[in-house]
Amino acid sequence: MTYLPQHPGFTRRTALQAGSIGLLGLGMNHVSALRAHAAEAGPVPAVKSVIYIFLSGGLAQHESFDMKPTAPDTIRGEFVPISTATAGLQICEHLPMLAQRSNKWSLLRSLTHPYQEHSQGHMVMLSGRTQLPPTFNASKPTPLDWPSIAAIAGDRTQPRNNLPPAVILPEHLIHRTGRVIPGQLAGIMGDRRNPWIIGASPFNSTTYGAFPEYEFHHGRGPEKKEGLDFQAPNLSLPQGLARPRLDSRLDLLTTLEHQRRRMEVAATEVQFDTHREAAISLLNDPKVRTAFDVRSSPAEVLQRYGDNSFGWSLLMARRLVSAGVNLVQVNLGNNETWDTHGNAFPNLKDLLLPPMDRAVSALLDDLEESGELENTLIVMAGEFGRTPKISLLPQHYKGPGRDHWGGAQSVLFAGGGVQGGRVIGSTDADGAYPVTDPHTPEDFAATIYHTLGIPPEAAWYDELSRPHHIYYGQPISGLFG
Repeated sequence: MTYLPQHPGFTRRTALQAGSIGLLGLGMNHVSALRAHAAEAGPVPAVKSVIYIFLSGGLAQHESFDMKPTAPDTIRGEFVPISTATAGLQICEHLPMLAQRSNKWSLLRSLTHPYQEHSQGHMVMLSGRTQLPPTFNASKPTPLDWPSIAAIAGDRTQPRNNLPPAVILPEHLIHRTGRVIPGQLAGIMGDRRNPWIIGASPFNSTTYGAFPEYEFHHGRGPEKKEGLDFQAPNLSLPQGLARPRLDSRLDLLTTLEHQRRRMEVAATEVQFDTHREAAISLLNDPKVRTAFDVRSSPAEVLQRYGDNSFGWSLLMARRLVSAGVNLVQVNLGNNETWDTHGNAFPNLKDLLLPPMDRAVSALLDDLEESGELENTLIVMAGEFGRTPKISLLPQHYKGPGRDHWGGAQSVLFAGGGVQGGRVIGSTDADGAYPVTDPHTPEDFAATIYHTLGIPPEAAWYDELSRPHHIYYGQPISGLFG
């Protein structure tokens, strides 16, 4: 028997309506007719949108935004700093486009947490909670994991234009070994509140980076895998509502057009109420279909963003927030692409930093030119930084790199009211730990929630109507005003 949560603000009919809407992967907070039933526990309108660029693997702060040119050669690395458009601010020479746009972004150089392992780092940076959940499993999500930032944004902000409030693209984070990275989903909130995942990039266990232009292998350098294609959307529905409940009525389809056609057929076979029809209509919205169809963009647009998976992903994110999605998490690189243990300097110089630099710069330019940058917060972070000391693992790599390091990482913030050209916090001479203004994943998450208009006293509610905190830190005030 299907469990229908009891809530003082919901009737059984409302819950049934919510369940029918959930058939399409949309929760009960996704349709205007159900908002009145949420009362005080209901979601809040999104004041602004957020694009969370996640660099899975861990960006080296020494080779990007917190260079230490006067440190010993065992720490400073091969790259040199260059000046930016902001007096006194220098970043890596291989980020020249971002350097020219430093008036549009600011840096937090002092984000810190205690973890050196990938799954732990993902958990804390995707959920905004430093303490690991009691049932944490590095190999897979568990039902008692903390909810991801994306899941909370999806649950606690109002949808716009019949779109899901939160989306993850272009792929579910899965390691080449099959390990599903924890921290991405709704966890203790329940599967039905998982974010939508747009599966545009195919699972690829052998090569990394911005295919096809900058595809590589960590140990061997530039390398191609045949048959990779970027096709969107393959919209995976929340786990609890996906195949078991849909197989008898609808197939989970691999392209927008097929999904749209099948839902139109379903609509003739099932008596949909007006709100379910409204949910289906999002697939007929030309603006939404254009947002997904990034590969057909004009040549000059693809050139600006980069005609590769990094550029396509950020272009899709830009279009989705313009269409009305409140939070888009962009996983910029498969299989811990930024995990530069070895061959770090050629891989970063030639294959990782250039497509990131171009795509993020194009995103900033696009949003500024359209007037949307002020209302769109862009954040870029990984699960941790990299060790101050350069190391060599000859059994795996030809050249040196850096190991995992939670002690400090640099995070880029832009738009959404962030004042450009600022640097918040600093690290010691080796880039190992914060020495001024340290901040935690909790503060990072609070900054996102604050931008989305979620108030500090807000809570999310489980199926027994028990409230759970959203804020565990303070917004990083130095970024604003």
